[in-house]
Amino acid sequence: MGKIVSIAFGLLLTVLGVVWALQGLGYLKGSSMTGSSLWAIVGPIVAAFGISLLFVAIRGPRQKK
Repeated sequence: MGKIVSIAFGLLLTVLGVVWALQGLGYLKGSSMTGSSLWAIVGPIVAAFGISLLFVAIRGPRQKK
């Protein structure tokens, strides 16, 4: 069950990060976040964290031989 939750949370973080980055860069209009450099910085950081969480969740822990 933990693997599924980690994958779902990783996907959520990745999507949120991409949306925040696009809003911060001004590509998605209609929000107070549009054009704000804070979100242009925070978005890719959150997306990178989500991608790394996905990578770890899908790959799983390494097993020692």
